[in-house]
Amino acid sequence: MRAVVVLREGFTASDELVTELQQYAKEQTAPYKYPRIIDFVDELPKTNSGKLRRADLR
Repeated sequence: MRAVVVLREGFTASDELVTELQQYAKEQTAPYKYPRIIDFVDELPKTNSGKLRRADLR
């Protein structure tokens, strides 16, 4: 599983943040469902009507 994350201002991508996000996901869901890969992006790709372009995230 993979997660795509948009960071708020004041936060920076780091290995520590990846570990924290993975640990949080393990606590909130079944332990085997946590995202193995976490990508940080500036913004999520959207269509002209504002819908998420899921194909671009794959």
